Order: sequence, then structure tokens, then C-alpha cells
Amino acid sequence: MLSRVNQMSRSTASLCSQTLHQFSASRQKHMLPDLTYDYGALEPHISAEIMQLHHSKHHATYVNNLNVTEEKYREALAKGDVTAQVALQPALRFNGGGHVNHTIFWTNLSPNGGGEPRGQLMDAIQRDFGSFQKMRERMSAATVAVQGSGWGWLGYDKESDRLRIAACANQDPLQGTTGLIPLLGMDVWEHAYYLQYKNVRPDYVKALWNVINWENVSERLRACGKL
Repeated sequence: MLSRVNQMSRSTASLCSQTLHQFSASRQKHMLPDLTYDYGALEPHISAEIMQLHHSKHHATYVNNLNVTEEKYREALAKGDVTAQVALQPALRFNGGGHVNHTIFWTNLSPNGGGEPRGQLMDAIQRDFGSFQKMRERMSAATVAVQGSGWGWLGYDKESDRLRIAACANQDPLQGTTGLIPLLGMDVWEHAYYLQYKNVRPDYVKALWNVINWENVSERLRACGKL
């Protein structure tokens, strides 16, 4: 009888192991998103060389490292190894944030962008900042002032039902860090502009406004149920 119980226990453990393995193998990995425009489409504001390196090298690295880190995290979960889970948190935050942030960033840009938003997005900006120009000045200042590497953001605050400007260090994701829902992000890591603008970050931020996809920003606010 005891032998049969041991056999059943081994069988159950084997089945659990197989199920976990199948889950890990079948789980869809994160993928580098395709751009809806050519690398050179944002010129002269952002060069084709920067866009190619930024998308195909930097973003791709975040995606690859995120997949590797998540696999290690699943293994740590399966083993109940809390120490390993904690140790992997910084890599999850950095690479996961890098993937999330850049995925938003590419859609925030368009060769047909620039100008000013319209309709209810503009109404919300005027309500919360006084004017589009004031919002632009405040967001530019906050983005340029990021120390080291990071992002400037226009986000939506559900609790106050207002638009907010925020800055995040490194690849910290806006929502996971501040609770704000990301609408518009500006990447001020040096790899996003140095080949073209050298160390003159203000010129790069000024140029970005010429390719902002306001339709995409409006869609993101609409997804919050506010437009």
C-alpha cells in the first residue's frame, strides 16, 4: 500500500513538472514591435541612423533580456526560491520598463505628427495647464531636467481626473512608478539623440514636438474612458 502511495506521489510530481514545463514552453514571449513607418521617416527631426539603432538594437536588447529574466523568474517561482525572485526584480523593472516605454514611444511618433492636438484632448490640456503652450513648456522643462537617463511623460491621473506631467529615471515605467497612465513619453537616454544632437538635449526635445502623433495620444486618453 505504501509503495502504491509513493508511486502515486511520484506520478503526481512528474505530472506537475510536465505541466509547468509545457506552460513555460507554450508561453508567448515578448516580441519587438514593428514600426508603422520607415527608420528615415522622422527626418530631419530624428535621423534614420538613430531610429535604426534605437529600435533594432536598444529596444531589441530590452525585449531579449526581459524574456530571459522572466524565464529565470518562473524557475525561481517553481522552486519557491524567494531570494532569487527578489534578486531578479531590478532586471524585471529595468528591461520590462524599457520594453513598455519604447513600445509607447514608437506609437507616440509619426512622420505626419507635430502641430497641436485637437478636440477634447486640447480641451483637457487647456483645462489642466491653461494652454497648450504652457503644457509644452512644462513638459519640455521637466524632460530636459531629467538627471542622467530617463523619460518625461504626460500622463492621466484617474483619481483627480486630470492630466499630469512627470519624469522617471532610467527605464522606470510611468504607471508602475507613479500610478499615472502614460499618454505621451519622451525618451532622453543619450542613445535616443546623441548621434544627432550631441549633448544638447534641449534641441532634441524641441525637435520631438514636430513629430508627436497627437491622434495616438488622444486614443490613449480615450482608452481611459475620458474622451
